[in-house]
Amino acid sequence: MLLTPTLARRLLNDAVERRYAILAINADSPAAIYDCLEAARECDSPVIIEASLWQLKGHSFGAGDARLGLARYLTEIALLGAQERFHQVPIIFHTDHIKGPETFDLLAAAITGVDRLRASTISLDSSAMSEEENLEMIGRLCRIAGEQQCDLTLEVEAGLDTEVVPVEVCDRIVGMAERNNPGYLALWAPGVGTQHGLSEGGYPSFDAEAVRRHQERASELCQRPIGIALHGSSGLPAESLQEAVANGAVKINWSSESLLIRSSAAQSYYQEKAPELNKSHGSWKITAMDNGLQSYIAERYQPAVRSRISILGSAGQGARFLRALQP
Repeated sequence: MLLTPTLARRLLNDAVERRYAILAINADSPAAIYDCLEAARECDSPVIIEASLWQLKGHSFGAGDARLGLARYLTEIALLGAQERFHQVPIIFHTDHIKGPETFDLLAAAITGVDRLRASTISLDSSAMSEEENLEMIGRLCRIAGEQQCDLTLEVEAGLDTEVVPVEVCDRIVGMAERNNPGYLALWAPGVGTQHGLSEGGYPSFDAEAVRRHQERASELCQRPIGIALHGSSGLPAESLQEAVANGAVKINWSSESLLIRSSAAQSYYQEKAPELNKSHGSWKITAMDNGLQSYIAERYQPAVRSRISILGSAGQGARFLRALQP
């Protein structure tokens, strides 16, 4: 089921308290969304499906129109989440890497609703913003939620990727955001030595202790559990991920490796099936149909998602969380 902002906040708090993390996957297509939900269902795990601006404007959703893409993306997740097959999967829909001139209008729509559907959690890409601009935009989003009487659950970014961010930055950004707009924050995304993309040399600067320091300080500032969102997890080994989770990371973003697995599977499919993609071959039409390609990808991709979920410790947490919501 697609979680409301209130229920998403409860799930993230649960992850902080029980020390597991939820896999957050940038899904590029309806097929990718389905595969992620299926893997989560098989693991009895919550899952975060997130979309960046390039996914919302991509051909599978908005074809250049980000607001249309947001409507189609939300509809896809809500429709699947309401089905009996996935109704016991707690699903968070998260906005990720939204930046540029469309930022405010697009995120305001995600908060107030598109065709009566709302995002579960919100973040903006603050990489091109100063701290002051970041805080100003956070304030604007919180004000629109207050004016429209919409619940809002926020992930706040430090705006830095590869660096290990000093805890003083948490004081300035999280502290000020919470003082100005109390109650909205649930996730803090500081730099802890990872980076977006895949690195041949690994991530020697990754600092799991920085995860702990930021998680403790953010929670102290807000006087409630605040989880850490770990960006750039594709290059981290399992032991580093588990150390981050033990220290308070509850949302683990996964995009580059996910894309590589799916695209490599597609490449293999067309290489293997090349002789059949000929109009004189008896199976050419079945081979050419999207179902053949997407089923082939799913067989190779879903096990990778299940493996990642297992590493993060969220397997078995889905039904338990939903049962806890029962009166």
